[in-house]
Amino acid sequence: MKVVILAGGLGTRLAEETEVKPKPMVEIGGYPILWHIMRHYAFYGFKEFLIAVGYRGEIIKRFFVDYCNLSGNITVDLMQGKAQTEQTEGEDWVIHLKNTGQDTNTGGRIGRLRSSLNDGAFMVTYGDGVSNVNLHQLLTFHRSHGRLATVTAVRPPSRFGGLIFDGDFVSEFTEKPQIGEGWINGGFMIFEPDVLDFLQGDEISLEADVLEKLAADRIVLLSRVAKPARPSSFPSQAALKSRANGAETKAARPGAATVSDSVRRCRRQPLKDAG
Repeated sequence: MKVVILAGGLGTRLAEETEVKPKPMVEIGGYPILWHIMRHYAFYGFKEFLIAVGYRGEIIKRFFVDYCNLSGNITVDLMQGKAQTEQTEGEDWVIHLKNTGQDTNTGGRIGRLRSSLNDGAFMVTYGDGVSNVNLHQLLTFHRSHGRLATVTAVRPPSRFGGLIFDGDFVSEFTEKPQIGEGWINGGFMIFEPDVLDFLQGDEISLEADVLEKLAADRIVLLSRVAKPARPSSFPSQAALKSRANGAETKAARPGAATVSDSVRRCRRQPLKDAG
């Protein structure tokens, strides 16, 4: 099954980093967010990627070209002006880097990939969102309900810690409690090819123009995961390099949080916890 990763946005909320690079190329543990997302999919056996690039797309392309060419042993013959890669140590991924325009909206970017996606169900996620969702369970759920789309919902953590008072004294600090109400689109979606019929034009928003319509017609379902992955759960660059044959370290093992057994149809209003 093919995986579409939306990696063409401007990334205005990380302006300090994204003035010189697209947001998916911001690093965690010495590697881009995009690489971590792809490693997660590959762990579950999904290794063909269509990367929808736009803003600073040349940086994403250069990364993967260099990643391929510079992995493993290289012999350089200065006299002949030749360099030869003797052994490649990279992943067994197939990556299609597709130009989808500087200003194209999220739905329009997927629409531009239509010719590569009309042969079966495909996965879609955002290039700036890591997760520990179990993709095998997600795919099983998608196939079980027979609808056009499945969306993974997560409950976002609070941005701020809390205080509990006892009179004028602080009796307890609470570290960033989770929001009690509401779920958000966490990416990690699965679509049937018929969804492409809704993606006509570069201005189409996947979220506002497509998912809202599908939700109103009750033909999109969601799976909920316990929580999104946090940067602290990712290994350091040294730990990544020490892995052998793709073995996962315990701290970063994908699938640590499972898809909730409780499923609710996606509506426009926030979903309440089923308890």
